[in-house]
Amino acid sequence: MTFVQLIECRTSRFDEMDRLMDTWVERTKGKRTATHAMVGKDRADASHFVEIVEFPSYEDAMRNSGLPETEKIFQDMVALCDAVPTFTDLDVVRDEQLNTVVAREFFERAGRGDTAELFERYDEDYLEHDPANPGDQGLAASREVYEGWRRAFEFTFRVDDQIAQDDRVCTRWTWAGKHTGEFAGIAGTRQNVTMTGTTWHRFRDGRICEGWWQYDRAGLMEQLGVLGG
Repeated sequence: MTFVQLIECRTSRFDEMDRLMDTWVERTKGKRTATHAMVGKDRADASHFVEIVEFPSYEDAMRNSGLPETEKIFQDMVALCDAVPTFTDLDVVRDEQLNTVVAREFFERAGRGDTAELFERYDEDYLEHDPANPGDQGLAASREVYEGWRRAFEFTFRVDDQIAQDDRVCTRWTWAGKHTGEFAGIAGTRQNVTMTGTTWHRFRDGRICEGWWQYDRAGLMEQLGVLGG
């Protein structure tokens, strides 16, 4: 179970503490078990700071605390604080990356052919980057591209992997379809085909505002008999 530790402190010497944390990161390289760390400053009290540190489990956190480097840095940190820091230990019982949920829903709807709802979480000024298309495209052109794929194939998406960072979500997916209509000048063959790809979505205020697509179009054309194997 993911484990999170909240460390609260008050200090007027945060710049020194910040450099101290950089020192800890450098000294524990290859040893530390923390996977994510974030520091926040209280908007109502500029001397109040909260550090949020994430670990894969409580046991990993205890191993991290047991490192000699951690103990040394902690003592140095206490010396910079106005009072002894307080610790809150939390087992994570719910963890949602909401942008990731939106990206996953897009592929689920695309696979079901829910054209009416497919782009409802897209910004009107959405911009798409797809090397298969000439130049960057807006939302209307992206709709047309999707509808063209739907006319040419009966298909589904499988989400294989997702990662999120800041305002972006990357989805690795597998597409499986049956070639039922004209595609790139090729009449429908009724052939079953597959394709893998990766899509980055950028979010703004919870809505998709930009997308980058990379996929094995050459492999698809080979399956359709256009390119030699």
